[in-house]
Amino acid sequence: MLFKQQALLRQKLFVLGSLAIGSLLYLVARVGSLDRLQPLCPIDGRFGPRSQDEIPLRALQFKRGLLHEFRKGNATKEQIRLHNLVQQLPKAIIIGVRKGGTRALLEMLNLHPAVVKASQEIHFFDNDENYAKGIEWYRKKMPFSYPHQITIEKSPAYFITEEVPERIYKMNSSIKLLIIVREPTTRAISDYTQVLEGKERKNKTYYKFEKLAIDPNTCEVNTKYKAVRTSIYTKHLERWLKYFPIEQFHIVDGDRLITEPLPELQLVEKFLNLPPRISQYNLYFNATRGFYCLRFNIVFNKCLAGSKGRIHPEVDTSVITKLRKFFHPFNQKFYQITGRTFKWP
Repeated sequence: MLFKQQALLRQKLFVLGSLAIGSLLYLVARVGSLDRLQPLCPIDGRFGPRSQDEIPLRALQFKRGLLHEFRKGNATKEQIRLHNLVQQLPKAIIIGVRKGGTRALLEMLNLHPAVVKASQEIHFFDNDENYAKGIEWYRKKMPFSYPHQITIEKSPAYFITEEVPERIYKMNSSIKLLIIVREPTTRAISDYTQVLEGKERKNKTYYKFEKLAIDPNTCEVNTKYKAVRTSIYTKHLERWLKYFPIEQFHIVDGDRLITEPLPELQLVEKFLNLPPRISQYNLYFNATRGFYCLRFNIVFNKCLAGSKGRIHPEVDTSVITKLRKFFHPFNQKFYQITGRTFKWP
């Protein structure tokens, strides 16, 4: 009997000991994993002292995780209040240009923890029906953000729509305006390619680019064709300059954003008075896609939609030459106004 009791006692002690050792090993492993997840050096040490107005990077990253719930409408008013989140009017707008890289620019700027983007094109200032709904309707279309963050939206139609400069001026005369441009002939062909793809999806026929871009009666460039008109950048910019000084515009090289995005993004950070946060770590080249993709952190990566980088149809070289000759004087004036020169033929 005594022997059995001693055996049971030894068995209980063995079980308790095993549990204790197992718990200890788990805690050691857990602490070790947490240590590995810590940054190699403190945030403040990497980026210099943080101003009192700047929100901690960790809080901004946490806020990104909450955005999905807020956009689905699952957040309560109390949750929004506790996190001190608001829907602000944009402090910067990407006003154009269509097929210049507006979506890529917006997504890349969203890598910055102090930038919050509107997911959809709002079309507030270029759409009379939307504009009639008022500024509060526009505000409610904005994402939740911290008060010190910059909200940015993009609607490329703003650049070419006559009423837009005055409407934006009435909202905020000191707003920062971003324009992203590509070589005008390439942009026009890209514009055509997007429309062509839409027609083909609906099993509809469409004219060749050459027939649209060249007036068959005069054999000259058809300035009534929207894809051509949009590429006359200086004509549209001059209309904006009636309301805003050139210092409130920043011109982004859309061609360079494709091949070498980081320097372009750093220029935008400086223009928006943002501390430098976007680095080469955030951008990696995807050989399969042929474009740079975005890395927010060790877990979350993102590539642009598959529709980006459509293959352009072959265009008659004489038409390309004619278009480039047509755009040349407008390009020279654009360089002169903006103070930025591009290597466009």
